[in-house]
Amino acid sequence: MVGRSALHAEARAVSIAVRGLSHAFVIKGAPLPVLEDINFTAEPGAFIALLGPSGSGKSTLLRIAAGLETPTRGAVLVGDQQVTGPDPDRALVFQDPMLFPWRTVWRNVALGLEARGILQHEDVRVQVALARVGLAAFARAHPHQLSGGMAQRVALARALVNEPSLFLLDEPLGQLDALTRVTLQRELLRLWEVGGFTALLVTHDVEEALYLADRVLVLSARPGRVIGDVEVDAPRPRHHDDPRFRALRRQVLTLLGFDWT
Repeated sequence: MVGRSALHAEARAVSIAVRGLSHAFVIKGAPLPVLEDINFTAEPGAFIALLGPSGSGKSTLLRIAAGLETPTRGAVLVGDQQVTGPDPDRALVFQDPMLFPWRTVWRNVALGLEARGILQHEDVRVQVALARVGLAAFARAHPHQLSGGMAQRVALARALVNEPSLFLLDEPLGQLDALTRVTLQRELLRLWEVGGFTALLVTHDVEEALYLADRVLVLSARPGRVIGDVEVDAPRPRHHDDPRFRALRRQVLTLLGFDWT
């Protein structure tokens, strides 16, 4: 079995602090606020889920944390460093795997190492990352030969190969069928448990958030504000029919505006 030592890794999870974060897009010369005064902190190794209605700025927050957007006001700190641009230590996985169809699975996963100029000396990390997501046998395959779930595993491996300390997940399972989604939820949880990273997940699925995360942050409608910070204190492994799980689901749905009366 391939161990974490093959990736030269000890746990490298980092804290994340979002301080007074606000952001607006400029549409035809006028500002369109999407985030308003977001504040939260997470300890190293935490798994945080972001829930909220469409347009509440969840994906924008992730892009700011990844260094792909500059906030209008406020800051994101990863460890003790303010985010000012992209960094291999912060991996971002999207809903669409976005694989290059002309590259093999191995070459898709190797892309980050290749861009950093270290592939020649670190190529073993590609096969290790593929083994971690169960795709070692598909290294020579091309994306058109993969199922949707397998393609998303390749996207996860492409992020894992850089040994990130912060994993940013923008609805990575949102386009999958129900059975594949459940399977990859379990796989994602396993990767987090052994991978030594902090995770920040955007999802529209309340049960997915409660199954995976330590905390669920609930955002309001645009402009997004944190209106709920729910500690998920149900023990792992979690079961959807557990009374505590059901109570947490009801709490989160109430914060999202569902009326139980």
